Amino acid sequence: MARRGPRWYFSFRSPYSWMAYRDLLGQYPDVAEQIEWLPFWEPDEPALDHLERNNITLPYVPMSKEKHLYILQDVRRLSRARGLDMVWPVDTEPRWHVSHLAYLAAQEMGAGREFIAEVYRARWERGEDISDPDTIRRVAKDLGLDPEPLAGAHENDEVRARGHAALDSLHRDGVFGVPYFISGYEKFWGVDRLPDFVADVRARATKTTVRKG
Repeated sequence: MARRGPRWYFSFRSPYSWMAYRDLLGQYPDVAEQIEWLPFWEPDEPALDHLERNNITLPYVPMSKEKHLYILQDVRRLSRARGLDMVWPVDTEPRWHVSHLAYLAAQEMGAGREFIAEVYRARWERGEDISDPDTIRRVAKDLGLDPEPLAGAHENDEVRARGHAALDSLHRDGVFGVPYFISGYEKFWGVDRLPDFVADVRARATKTTVRKG
């Protein structure tokens, strides 16, 4: 198997992933263009069935009440430090596969990055429900994309198959949370590890350029 390049796992659910996204594009656009972007989400029943059939267990642990309360404080501090105005959304019936499989469909259309930007704005700046296909439909319209393939991506078998492959990648890389960055054999977890990841990616790129020169 060919060695994979630098990559990061993001999630629309996570405020830390949203802030890492903002930092990555705002401070390190050169690295953002070099790396692979991969989605992370909690699987629904069909995805769990796929994982079970392939003897795959994702290292994901449900959040405790204590951790949730800490995150509320921590995210408030971090967003204030970045000058970000955020809205904490209320997820009454979260279906994370709706937005993340829609991302895979948008990526296939060549608009993956644009879709990520709009969904993050919808969730963390406007507090919208990204588990609602109507929200995804509106995002697609705002991007000038055909809304139905994105709003219905979670019901599309081909997109589902790509989603299962993405979950398999989570397993291979041992991803247990987001944001999660990988450069060579080095792994970095958390928004505060982004500068270390960037430094590693840049250092490897410099070495490669020197060898080629």
